[in-house]
Amino acid sequence: MTTKLRVLDDAVPPDLPHEEGHGDAPGALGTSDASAYRSSLEPRRVFVDTFGCQMNAHDSERMVGLMAAEGYAPTEDPEIADLIVLNSCSIREKAEHKLLSAAGSLKFIKEKRPDAVLAIAGCVAQQEGKSLLARAPHIDIVFGPDHIARLPELVREVQQTRRRVSETEFLSRSEFAFPRLTDASSVPVSAYVSVMKGCDKFCTFCIVPFTRGREVSRDAADILDEVQWLAARGSQEIVLLGQTVNAYGRQKRSGQVPFHELLAQVAAIPGVRRVRFTSPHPSDFTDAQILAFRDVPELCPHMHLPVQSGSDDVLARMRRGYTRAEYLAVVRRLREVAPSVSLTTDIIVGFPGETEKDFQDTLSLVEEVRFQAAFCFAYSERTGTRAVGLDGVVPFEERARRLRILLERQEQITGEWLSSMVGQRLEVLVEGPSKSDPARSTGRSGQNRPVHIDGSFLPGTMLEVEVVEAFRHSLRATPIAKTPMATSVASSSAA
Repeated sequence: MTTKLRVLDDAVPPDLPHEEGHGDAPGALGTSDASAYRSSLEPRRVFVDTFGCQMNAHDSERMVGLMAAEGYAPTEDPEIADLIVLNSCSIREKAEHKLLSAAGSLKFIKEKRPDAVLAIAGCVAQQEGKSLLARAPHIDIVFGPDHIARLPELVREVQQTRRRVSETEFLSRSEFAFPRLTDASSVPVSAYVSVMKGCDKFCTFCIVPFTRGREVSRDAADILDEVQWLAARGSQEIVLLGQTVNAYGRQKRSGQVPFHELLAQVAAIPGVRRVRFTSPHPSDFTDAQILAFRDVPELCPHMHLPVQSGSDDVLARMRRGYTRAEYLAVVRRLREVAPSVSLTTDIIVGFPGETEKDFQDTLSLVEEVRFQAAFCFAYSERTGTRAVGLDGVVPFEERARRLRILLERQEQITGEWLSSMVGQRLEVLVEGPSKSDPARSTGRSGQNRPVHIDGSFLPGTMLEVEVVEAFRHSLRATPIAKTPMATSVASSSAA
């Protein structure tokens, strides 16, 4: 699987399953010359550049798989690609600006290779629609998340008619098909599986309900069939995805089951050694879901639980649907049931109306919970959301000050937690070789922490390791001698 993932670089990036993409500078996509032209006998190639969240990363995997079925090989070089897709994120203004900068740089490729098909997908595409075609005449296709399954059809339409196309209307539940991986050669050790799409929360700061649509839960049988397909081809960790994933099945439609039952059914599939889910909403938790951390051994002790603010006044203005006390009650119950659970979160500072006292309430919640990591952002107004026009706008400089203070404190807490891991034993699922040191392998602990392991091991190997060093956002460890789980690429002596 070849895609690039870009993360928002003013957040603490604790636990994304991909590393940050390269080539963010304007013009990084570059131009092509005569040497880039290929024989017609060579395979067609697709390049996907992913901006933003895990949902987008998952969508990009599906796009690559769909085009592989059409004979397109993935490439990391956009200059030789026959199809270039920018999978966009609109959650913050900065992400949108990065997308537009990258889209602008594509015009040089179009000038040199007019037959290349250029597309913008994702949430910016959904939000802006045909206006993107007007602003970027070199772009051929604009399509929203509901139309991923139609990508091969849209590409053929452009190639055959030379007409530019835009597909951004939301599909009904009966029309929408959850895209799934079909390329068996690219099945990852840790695989995403969508269980639902959309969001019904309509938090005042959030654009997601307007770009991803309303909640639609997938039939359990379809989910389990995909997991079985993945596990049979080598996926050992299944990550269930949804904007509010623990609201799965809330509509109680035929074919759906309660979310805690879905977790158990996924975990019971042969070959599945780990299960995760992201991202839940605090107000959708049931005690049965929390008890799954005790009752389903395959469920990893990690939870990304967005809080957004520690102030009741700000939470109310955000329309989050819970209070500080209710959020903390979920945290206490999780830690009561699973004492080793690792908690990460999202926090916004400088939301309209946030006072210094409100900000201090957020800092005190961070101190009380002691998140293992957090994505922290200064509020960014998004056109079309209900927060636009709220009074009490916090000046940019003050937002930046609060963000800096929060980041510094969270960095300290994260560092203290990572240092406390030195000397501990962990189970790590190897994902592949280290990108920075070929003598090491990289994997993740059950608590979703990146771990760099001394020695070369096959992807999919489950290792028992001892942590020997803590870095800013990751750990280094050595395999424990003679562990039966260790299987070295070179030889068993490497363990």
